[in-house]
Amino acid sequence: MSNRRSFLATAALGTLAAAAAPSLHSIGFEPIAAGAKHELPALPYEIGALEPHIDAQTMQIHHDKHHLAYVNGLNKAEEELAKARASGDFSLIQHWSRQAAFHGGGHWLHSMFWKVMAPAERGGGGEPAGELAAAIAESFGSFDAFKKQMSAAASSVEGSGWALLHYRRDDQRLIVLQAENQQKGSSWGSTPILGIDVWEHAYYLKYQNRRPDYISAWWNVVNWGQVEMNLNSAYKK
Repeated sequence: MSNRRSFLATAALGTLAAAAAPSLHSIGFEPIAAGAKHELPALPYEIGALEPHIDAQTMQIHHDKHHLAYVNGLNKAEEELAKARASGDFSLIQHWSRQAAFHGGGHWLHSMFWKVMAPAERGGGGEPAGELAAAIAESFGSFDAFKKQMSAAASSVEGSGWALLHYRRDDQRLIVLQAENQQKGSSWGSTPILGIDVWEHAYYLKYQNRRPDYISAWWNVVNWGQVEMNLNSAYKK
């Protein structure tokens, strides 16, 4: 426990000292003005940059169509909730609340997902180093144990969903969780800092029904530098 606290304190100080210290926005949403519509973020690399592990066509459809649909769905849900407040008619509150949760979850998680991947020449793949490696080892025993648990969680998600590495503030631990769809089964009191999307649209064109093959290939594009930034941001939240 003392090692973990020491790591997090050091990481937070280092982050505060950085010229452009990351905030929680670096994990998911970018800040928007009050009342403004949510927008689709640009990919931080070329559409085919993650080849051969994730093909360009899958990336194009996944980002330009699926993620955009979540952005549009979130904006629509928030518009309808605003109309309900203005009119006083809350007869559809359950429907639009669910829509906001589903599409909002999709928008946030995908915004994180693009950032926690990178081509090899920009740091994708390999293993984490330094303080992040130490935090993973303390929480899971070793990087290999963490990788096996994360892979197993991703492989065994029922239907569509995510495997997510969270930072849990209460005991300052890293934990692996599953999320059904994009909002069910998530944990209160913790923040996702790394996630793998195992909806079929994330891999089906290249891997068909071979989800374990996709998961194995995904480890080659994990951007560990971004994951450490996400951990620092979650610690400061």
